[in-house]
Amino acid sequence: MKRILPALLAIMLTLAPSVLFAVQPDEIMADPAQEARARNLSRELRCMVCQNQSIDDSDAPLARDLRLLVRERIAAGNTDQQVMDFLVARYGEFVLLKPRVESRTLLLWLIPPLVLAGGGLALWYGNRRRNRAAAAEEGASFQLTPEEEARLEKLIAGEEPPKTSV
Repeated sequence: MKRILPALLAIMLTLAPSVLFAVQPDEIMADPAQEARARNLSRELRCMVCQNQSIDDSDAPLARDLRLLVRERIAAGNTDQQVMDFLVARYGEFVLLKPRVESRTLLLWLIPPLVLAGGGLALWYGNRRRNRAAAAEEGASFQLTPEEEARLEKLIAGEEPPKTSV
């Protein structure tokens, strides 16, 4: 066990993503409150190179430039909203990992729940049709032919002795 633990720790550290080290020490602001604001804003901004990574997680040079720009704007006294508005004005809505809910992006926000609801309705309808078909098939398999009904009536009346199979 003593040998396994260090080996396991070494493997985990080797496989750990490098995104943990994306923010360089020279980027960190002296004021912890401002640094926390910068990190929160950086998590909401998309790296233009990596596409689906925030600039906080990306090691790309452009992400570093954006992180520094965010920190400069915070140091200049801008609010979080002003920093975001500045970056959107400069780079477009694409820079936001979560697009704003506006009339232009309303379809973007509505499509996933509509697709999910449509899929749920399709599953419900398909299951309902399958159950109806199974019930109809089950009912059809238990219907007697007219000859079988006549024979059953005779058996119930006691006119015909039951056949025994050996």
